[in-house]
Amino acid sequence: MSGAGATFPAPLYQRWFSAYNKDVASNVQVSYQSVGSGAGLEQYINGTVDFGASDAPIEGDRLKSFQSKYNYEPIQVPMAGGFLSFAYNLPGVNDGQLRLSREVYCGIVQGNITNWNDPAIAKVNPNLKLPNLPILWSHRSDGSGTTFIFVNHINAACPKWPSGVGTSVKWPVGQGGQGNEGVAALIQQNQGAIGYVEYAYAKLNQLPSAEIENAAGNFIYPSAKAASTALENAEIPEDFGLTVPDPKGENAYPIVGLTWILVYRQYSDPQKWESLRKVMEWALTDGQSITTELDYVPMPESIINRIRERLDQVKAG
Repeated sequence: MSGAGATFPAPLYQRWFSAYNKDVASNVQVSYQSVGSGAGLEQYINGTVDFGASDAPIEGDRLKSFQSKYNYEPIQVPMAGGFLSFAYNLPGVNDGQLRLSREVYCGIVQGNITNWNDPAIAKVNPNLKLPNLPILWSHRSDGSGTTFIFVNHINAACPKWPSGVGTSVKWPVGQGGQGNEGVAALIQQNQGAIGYVEYAYAKLNQLPSAEIENAAGNFIYPSAKAASTALENAEIPEDFGLTVPDPKGENAYPIVGLTWILVYRQYSDPQKWESLRKVMEWALTDGQSITTELDYVPMPESIINRIRERLDQVKAG
């Protein structure tokens, strides 16, 4: 079986599919192309994969294209929650030492704060010796669900953000990288760089992450616990298309989202659908230990039961 889409959950999906093949069913192999949500949704709509993956709900023109081709609604189900890190490369500043207020990170993203010795950064980091070094903002160059999660928050938190919300936006400043992998590489290779990546990529590449100010005015380090706090009070709608632009909890991490797998309502091969369904069921139950290990947020049992009901709608044969 094959799937394609978001880079955000790629470390998790690749571990899940490998572990399932090794520990559960050696005859079931799932290949996953980490190409970005935009490219993955195109492959899903075109029917060239068995499932798609996205960090942004399918909507707008893509939804219309899918409905026009298949004459039914897509089925999208959340597989995990995740959170983004402001990862940075700053000489002498270790993991969790840098604090970014809303004024600061909005200013960096919008190109108004351009040097690490800016007084606004110094104000919230009185104990750090900040260098006279240009800030190199690093963002995604491809259509990306990670970007959707990020700018969904920026649009809510930054009053003068000019570029709206989407999987691809016009950045006021900075350099672009392909995939979470590409942005992590840009940060790694350039002193003074800072950018947004799914936290697993920051951890994997040993990139330090900043504490950032949440809606309650508290500085929160990215963690599965803080992300879970952000998601736990959210009302997940019937179609699972939840977005949480700016969580309100005292200890909530501000930049969080869900990641979805998209399946078809009709599969011509019953065995293929049965295998895919079993993989997804395993991932949401026994596979949750991997979810936690890799710093993603497991789905609660109440949501898993709703996912099962939705997958019951799929027909095969």
